[in-house]
Amino acid sequence: MRLRGEPPEWSLGRLRLRRYRGTDHATVLALHREGLAQVGLRPGDGVYYDHDFFRMEEIYLRDGGEFLVGELDGETVAMGGLRRADLVPDGHARASGVGLPPTAEPRGAAQGVAEMVRLRVRPDVQRCGYGSAVVRALEQRAAEYGYRLLRADTTELQDPALRLYRRFGWTETRREVIGGIVNIYLEKRLR
Repeated sequence: MRLRGEPPEWSLGRLRLRRYRGTDHATVLALHREGLAQVGLRPGDGVYYDHDFFRMEEIYLRDGGEFLVGELDGETVAMGGLRRADLVPDGHARASGVGLPPTAEPRGAAQGVAEMVRLRVRPDVQRCGYGSAVVRALEQRAAEYGYRLLRADTTELQDPALRLYRRFGWTETRREVIGGIVNIYLEKRLR
């Protein structure tokens, strides 16, 4: 249920979703790392990256992006981001922190494409609907911004995330092996 328009805020029972603030940085980064460690991903594995967490304003909170933090009784338990698809490269380049080459054409803004990323739910409160709440809210924001297509990726190791995307009507578009781990790319048309 949407509680407020700008800055956005939603509720699902006791869960409150709100826009990321700079004071959330350490907690959000820890939740991200905990979520990846839960499925055996680690720094240096070729898939794991977190350089975007140090550019939150630029990547998520400007020009048609969003980053939501889910709080339960004042503690951060869920999160997720929405960013223009042209801000961060795909696959191997993204995992290594390499930016788009200067000659690359933007893939996102002009084409109405955004990426849904960084979906995480703290392990002790998974399977309570909080991941679904984040997906719903981010899909709503994407529609408000006028995006026509959402993209996402996850790994074969993150089966709950894959099931969540599929439950919301996302379809798999391709697979790529990065650092020995199968990365799965998905998308969803919004209109």
